Amino acid sequence: MTLIQLEYLIAVDKYRSFSEAAKNCFVTQPTLSMQIQKLEEELGVILFFRDRYPIAPTPLGEKIIEQAKQILKEREKLFIMLQAEKGEYSGTLHIAIIPTISSYLLPLFLKNFTQKYPNIELIIDELITEEIIAGVNRGNIDVGLIALRSDAGNLLTQTLYYEPFVAFLPPHHPLLRKKMLRQNDLHIKDFLLLKEGHCLREQVLSICKISTNEWLDRNSRVIFETGNMETLIKLVDQQFGMTLLPYLSLQQMDAEKVKNQVRTFAPPVPKREVGLIYSSVFCKTHLLHALGEEILRIIPEELQHNNEGLIIH
Repeated sequence: MTLIQLEYLIAVDKYRSFSEAAKNCFVTQPTLSMQIQKLEEELGVILFFRDRYPIAPTPLGEKIIEQAKQILKEREKLFIMLQAEKGEYSGTLHIAIIPTISSYLLPLFLKNFTQKYPNIELIIDELITEEIIAGVNRGNIDVGLIALRSDAGNLLTQTLYYEPFVAFLPPHHPLLRKKMLRQNDLHIKDFLLLKEGHCLREQVLSICKISTNEWLDRNSRVIFETGNMETLIKLVDQQFGMTLLPYLSLQQMDAEKVKNQVRTFAPPVPKREVGLIYSSVFCKTHLLHALGEEILRIIPEELQHNNEGLIIH
């Protein structure tokens, strides 16, 4: 039994086709088929039903395939451990980021990260929180960058920074007369929200101390629910209502607009806890630490500590 035979075995299970598996393993189909047959002869079992399309593993084959995956994962851990000891940074890192973080944070650190670690291949997906958590649990995603929850289940977390919320108001709104706002200044009838599934939606409702049903039951001619924060900003400018924005979004906003339409909160300032989420079996921890350090380089020092803040989960 060889490691290459186990790799071929897993590939056939993944693609459910000897020809597709061979193509993705960069070998000819006869070569791959011969190696699978040799493995079956050595083990004395049939691993695949070859008379089905797509082909499928036998019940015992499924168990052997799962064990093969564990063997190859342990081999990967060995190489990663050696890489970390040598201070080498290479390989693939699959990151998933929620939309209300990615559009503002990625432009700040991504270029520097790729220049500093040219041998790390980044795969970046923009997903909502539930999709990220599911992907990390399945092992399809290495690390998520999300607004952390009070309960992460079996996953591990690393807090990076605490991001305040600010109120973004339409021109001539009465609250613009105030220098700072308090939570009880916020009125249900004024709000525009992201659509359901975005954690920022629930955080805004929590800050306003209302439920989704209360918001939907308000008296309004139009109810906007969008998945795009830039759309919310444009609607606020057109005086359809107000919204709350994460602090880093202001860096992409015109300074005059910030001055005239943004108001901060008096202590305790509502904030979200932004950080990394990953599995306890994740082994590329040196790549994760490199990612976290590079993000913190561009985060203002005052956001790295929760001073007079009210964490909204």
